[in-house]
Amino acid sequence: MRLVFAGTPAAALPTLRALAASRHEVAAVVTRPDAPVGRGKKMQSSPVAELAAELGFETLKPVRPNEGWFLDRLRSIAPDCCPVTAYGALLPQSALDIPSRGWVNLHFSVLPAWRGAAPVQHAVLRGDDITGATTFLIVKELDAGPVFGTLTEPIRPTDTSGDLLARLALAGAELMVRTLDAIEDGSVRAVPQPTDGVSFAPKLTPADARVDWKLPAHLIDRQVRGCTPDPGAWTEIDTGRSDTGQSDTGRLKLWPVSLAAGAGLVSRAEGTSGGPGLPAGELRVDRNAVYVGTGTVPVRLGDVQPQGKRRMPAPDWARGLRISPGGMTPPATPPSTEGLRPTVASPREDGGNTSPPPALGLRFR
Repeated sequence: MRLVFAGTPAAALPTLRALAASRHEVAAVVTRPDAPVGRGKKMQSSPVAELAAELGFETLKPVRPNEGWFLDRLRSIAPDCCPVTAYGALLPQSALDIPSRGWVNLHFSVLPAWRGAAPVQHAVLRGDDITGATTFLIVKELDAGPVFGTLTEPIRPTDTSGDLLARLALAGAELMVRTLDAIEDGSVRAVPQPTDGVSFAPKLTPADARVDWKLPAHLIDRQVRGCTPDPGAWTEIDTGRSDTGQSDTGRLKLWPVSLAAGAGLVSRAEGTSGGPGLPAGELRVDRNAVYVGTGTVPVRLGDVQPQGKRRMPAPDWARGLRISPGGMTPPATPPSTEGLRPTVASPREDGGNTSPPPALGLRFR
């Protein structure tokens, strides 16, 4: 078949490569316009546009796919079918009507679950055991068209949304080619989606990625993994460093955490009033690990990234802020709804009176 492929991000690259290597003809590629990136706001082409240029395909970049010049060019190309993977814009009916066999979308969930822009992130956030991918005929209603084919993929306990999407993108590219082969051969028909089991996966915002340390540890683990790499989980930290005497706050980006079971730590709710309980949002720093209290068991931080700095292991970040190993809030300190409170150093093992450098007061907000 004669194809026009539509896609934009890196997740669409396996599909474009698979189509280029298939028995079908890729006549052109549609992608989103160049966009400013980085601090310098330099204009950059989408990953799909770059690969299309490398493969020698004509590339169309409408700001909106209802623009007259784009629709005219699409009609002149006269595609039989238009496969789509993560294009990033809603297609008007005037565009949907052009290819004789319609537009076939590769969606990264088993529909009707997780219709919308962020199906992989929501599957991780929800704690699903299995997800997958679906090829379906695009209709006016969002992700509601009849289904050609599906595949399933287990979600591993340590998967980030980026890990899972990478696997689905590769497997989904093969599914797309098989679907197009079957459409051409007449060996497949689109089946309407079930009316039950519908769920929605709207795009995640930075507000969705802010960690609430009062939640149970397993939900925080899912949130951080689901928001990695985008939009990026984060917390706000009060370093107490302002020269004006006011709190100095900043964002700290978080990479996946791990539950601290077996680390000799418990939550304050589980500990005694004088025990080693770690209230939600509070830090404990060991020589090679940084733990944070949650609504249940503490979590161990992985990599972190302060504003304007590079990504680094959490213990390196803690050393840079002069948080002493063993530092934590004394059990007698009243709980704070603000999260992280000033830490103090553990006594010297040799019984000496010389104190280590004072730990820097910190607070997660």
